[in-house]
Amino acid sequence: MNNLLKVKNINKSYGDLKVLQDVSLKINKGEIVTLLGPSGSGKTTLFKIAAGLIKQDEGEVIVDKSSRIGYVFQEPRLLPWRKIKENFNFVQRNFMSKEQAKKLMAELLKLTNLENIIDSYPEKLSGGMKQRVEILKALSINPNLLIMDEPLKSVDTQTEVNLRKMLLNIHTKKNIDIFMITHDPEEAALLSDRIYVLSDRPGKIVKEFKIDKDKEDRTLKDDQVYDTINEIIDIFMELVKDYNWV
Repeated sequence: MNNLLKVKNINKSYGDLKVLQDVSLKINKGEIVTLLGPSGSGKTTLFKIAAGLIKQDEGEVIVDKSSRIGYVFQEPRLLPWRKIKENFNFVQRNFMSKEQAKKLMAELLKLTNLENIIDSYPEKLSGGMKQRVEILKALSINPNLLIMDEPLKSVDTQTEVNLRKMLLNIHTKKNIDIFMITHDPEEAALLSDRIYVLSDRPGKIVKEFKIDKDKEDRTLKDDQVYDTINEIIDIFMELVKDYNWV
């Protein structure tokens, strides 16, 4: 497999606070890969390093030169004074012609069942709908790889299920690979080919899981999915056993 993205021996500190320690991982073609860790473990810092928004202190980020990457942040970053279609046009204009952009958007809207909101302003959409649009905006540049920072964090259960189905559909039908950051073991086990588990701060990789069962057929009742979730929870419990909760 070819690596679309690889981070090698990443270290990052903010002053005296060490956030990431010797973190290495890779995303191969054809995969959904998840970075999973407790709150405060440095997940978002690694996302920003991978996205080129901040610099690591040590280590390197290696990106396949042929790759185009779309980014999805925790909170939607839609321009409130522009209609949804204008938000898409704003990010597409540097990547393709108007004709190509229009054709791609029609395809994506049909794939995600969002045709009816194209002329709406962001304020008219629910939180879950805004998050779907944010993912669609990242897809509107026709990326090879989608990097997402906890995209399902602030949505209700039904919206989370729908977004998970949408991501699998996009991954399968558009051949777009995904690197997703999350704190939710169920989300990771249901979506991922591989899972990296990050320790508490300073974050370092403590375990890598591989799940072989077809992603479209997984449920929480599957033995491998169930066992993976429980092993991740055990790791988390071990990480926090010495916390003083008082």
